[in-house]
Amino acid sequence: MARKKEEEPRPKNQAKPGLAPYTKHGLAVVFLFALSLILFLSFFGLAGVVGIFIKKYLLLSIGWPSYAIPVVLLLVGYVFLVTEQLFQPRQLLGLVLLLVGVTGLVHSGFAIEAGRAAAAAGRGGGYLGYIVLYPLIQALGKWGSIVLLVALVVGGILILFETSLAELAAKIVDPFRRIWSAFGKIHTIKPTQINYNGKPLSSTASQVNEPNLVGAETKPFDRRPLASSALAETDKVQLPLLEIKKTRAPKVEIPMELLSVYDGEPTAGDIEANQEKIQKTLQNFGIEVEMGSVNVGPTVTQYTLKPAEGVKLVSITALSNDLALALAAHPIRIEAPIPGQALVGIEVPNKTVATVALREMLTSTEFKSRRSNLTVAIGKDVAGRSVVADIDRMPHLLIAGATGTGKSVCINGIILSLLYTNSADELKFIIVDPKRVELASYNDMPYLLTPVITDVPKTINALKWVVGEMDRRYQVLSAAGKRNLAAYNQTATETMPYILVIIDELADLMAVAANEVEAAIIRLAQMARAVGIHLIVATQRPSVDVITGLIKANITSRIAFKVASQTDSRTILDNAGAEKLLGRGDCLFMSAELSKPKRLQGALVTDVEIEGVTNFLKQSSKPDYDVSVVEKASRSLEGGGLASSEGDDLLEEAQALIVRSQKASASFLQRRLRVGYARAARLLDLLEERGVIGPGDGAKPREVLIRTSGLEFDNNQEEEGTAEADQTIPTENETENEEPDERY
Repeated sequence: MARKKEEEPRPKNQAKPGLAPYTKHGLAVVFLFALSLILFLSFFGLAGVVGIFIKKYLLLSIGWPSYAIPVVLLLVGYVFLVTEQLFQPRQLLGLVLLLVGVTGLVHSGFAIEAGRAAAAAGRGGGYLGYIVLYPLIQALGKWGSIVLLVALVVGGILILFETSLAELAAKIVDPFRRIWSAFGKIHTIKPTQINYNGKPLSSTASQVNEPNLVGAETKPFDRRPLASSALAETDKVQLPLLEIKKTRAPKVEIPMELLSVYDGEPTAGDIEANQEKIQKTLQNFGIEVEMGSVNVGPTVTQYTLKPAEGVKLVSITALSNDLALALAAHPIRIEAPIPGQALVGIEVPNKTVATVALREMLTSTEFKSRRSNLTVAIGKDVAGRSVVADIDRMPHLLIAGATGTGKSVCINGIILSLLYTNSADELKFIIVDPKRVELASYNDMPYLLTPVITDVPKTINALKWVVGEMDRRYQVLSAAGKRNLAAYNQTATETMPYILVIIDELADLMAVAANEVEAAIIRLAQMARAVGIHLIVATQRPSVDVITGLIKANITSRIAFKVASQTDSRTILDNAGAEKLLGRGDCLFMSAELSKPKRLQGALVTDVEIEGVTNFLKQSSKPDYDVSVVEKASRSLEGGGLASSEGDDLLEEAQALIVRSQKASASFLQRRLRVGYARAARLLDLLEERGVIGPGDGAKPREVLIRTSGLEFDNNQEEEGTAEADQTIPTENETENEEPDERY
């Protein structure tokens, strides 16, 4: 009979009591700031005996670079304060390489015989510089040693800041470019001259953009016959400015200050207590686990654990409600297993949620190291890492979720991401907004092919036009022998922009014209990627009659926001999980590159930010709409192609202009007729059907099949034919079968 109870053995992996991570982080920042100030005072003899000792031995150790140590420590503390990340071991290696290289370079200014005396006096690079430099001089000579030391400095910087050589060079060159821009040598917008509240911008910003607006303010083109000499002179002046991609008007740089920065950090609660609760709850059901690391994200905190051998994962996932009860948190999502790891993740909602800013995403390392300008910022994962996606590799995107969960905000974030990285010549939008209010701010923006479409008939016409444009582009690429639009634009004199079709509410279109809409979406999803046409489709009704099986099969990249049931989640993702999301931007992202959906917190984009960016772009240049996009097409979607039987009110004028000048190109018609690229390309297709010009041959100009003299002769012949027609009335069949371009 033991009077004393046996003590329960303490689990090996139970977390020991200690300071919270954010407390440790704050202490590190305070320590660095204090140490920086003490060192600074030491160099002026204001830190007492300890300061004198520090100054003496710092100068002896590393010489003159020791004066920069207070500044370095201050910067490091600031970085810790902003990024909340402490130094990694590999970054310490970079710091050591940087210190060795700098001290050696500083000491290289002394001769060999004077180097030791300089080090003893605390000059140059101190004893460290002396020890590093002079063995190198004996082995490589002075200049070889300098080259090696410079390489050490650059390598240390790359490791310390975890950046690439190209990005480092850009950061070095950028301040000089900005200084040069201030003198008006380079077209650059000064952020300080902009109203960041989304109100109309000052006239100063318009004046800076004035070089881009020269063509928009010229007088209307005189369409009278021109002499050949005048035509040649005009072409000589304007041709290099528009036909060659490298001499386009420079892209308008949108100031990053138009986007907001949000303060506030996520609060996960008592992490160690939660780990203990999770482990104890699982032990109560006979499941032994070993707790792992903890990832604090903006919305949820992921607790990782490793089950013992022989434990079925389904036994852990079945305890979701029991874990939610133990942690007093709902809902809890269990990821079993975490992709690429032999761990199970339990995602618990944070006590305080952090807001993810789009500006923070666009300035992140992940976004800056993008390979394509079609890269968009999606959000941050459960570990707080920025997640970006390349639309060119998606190549289409389906967004679905209940109303008010963040679909439209996600679309706005995608649009703004693309506006910051592409010019209006490189990317065009066709935006469909049946709600009439969500995306109306983008009207009158130079990136649009047509005003924001709000009614169903125009949407169907626009989809038919996009299908026809896809077929036309395939013909051009086939003639040029290119596999995709990127390869074609590298060699072509007339480049084609990427086209992004955004549909904010698919359910409204499917309710009115399901067959036509589904046929267009499926055809574009199957074929449009290679010619630079991409789809983003959103809906708040994730049912099988809206997101059909064929649409899901052809759009593999999907974002699911919070839904009401597991059935809706499976309709979107073919997986459960979206029903356990928290809403307000909490989503699951799935693409062809991911084996399982990844949980993200989407970036917040406010109306003020949207208005600020769009107003800035509206003042930079005017939109160039193509009315043919929403005009009724004569061919069905199954047949494809552009409508050619309806003609164009500028067709005759374009024909006369091309025959008179003996030049046929889309850019030529754009300049002469003041039309957009899409309409100019359509006019060329119609003239090819008439026999006025030859077929396209890749990047080469089209051949004009009619000469000027022939045109005058045909005009006279037409007048004679009209006179004879007054005397002879043709039969009905002859009238119907007569082709207006038969004489060509």
